[in-house]
Amino acid sequence: MTKNIVITGTSRGIGFELAKQFAKEGHQVLALSRNTAPLDAENIQNITSLSVNLSSNEDITKAINYVNNNWKKVDILIHNAGKLINKPFSELTTIDFEQVYRVNVFAVAELTKNMLPYITEGGHVVTISSMGGIQGSLKFPGLAAYSSAKGAVITLSELLAEEYKEQKIAFNVLALGAVQTEMLEEAFPGYIAPTSAKEMANYIFDFSLHGHKYYNGKVLQVSSTTP
Repeated sequence: MTKNIVITGTSRGIGFELAKQFAKEGHQVLALSRNTAPLDAENIQNITSLSVNLSSNEDITKAINYVNNNWKKVDILIHNAGKLINKPFSELTTIDFEQVYRVNVFAVAELTKNMLPYITEGGHVVTISSMGGIQGSLKFPGLAAYSSAKGAVITLSELLAEEYKEQKIAFNVLALGAVQTEMLEEAFPGYIAPTSAKEMANYIFDFSLHGHKYYNGKVLQVSSTTP
């Protein structure tokens, strides 16, 4: 059965691979990213790319308007977009923290809040977090803003699962370990991850479609190595 899927952060890495996989399996995809060129170049029929700056609530409205005018219903919302600033804590400014939190936390809350009227019973909201956001996990210098933000969305998702359980909408988090993406290179220059973006996209694809039958308000640690 064809589903309507909204994915953020689709210009590269996991989000790019996810959008292609959902579309090629016959689902309708709304791909949200500041840079739409990579997906546009693929010219895949089932993908609508919108240039959206998730730091801007005004831009988020563009995505809501698209859903309202064309779909009326969202089956799966995947919060994949992320912003990473790698700096020693002593050099991090309030502006740095705000930039990271705007994309990794505030945009997740804003987009979810505005999409919820279109998400019906059986819907699944999947937030991509990081092992760095898991309490008790190994932490790495330079990632204070990023990892603390990834911890915040874990708690947010747990709360939303409780708040919307009567509507039978599932909220789950996948806390990813090292995946070979551009963002990993920014965090750990030169590190080679054991998992490719396409391999991780395969896992997230399957979890997004079926995970809500088994999990709600849960955080799954998807990591075979450290980092």
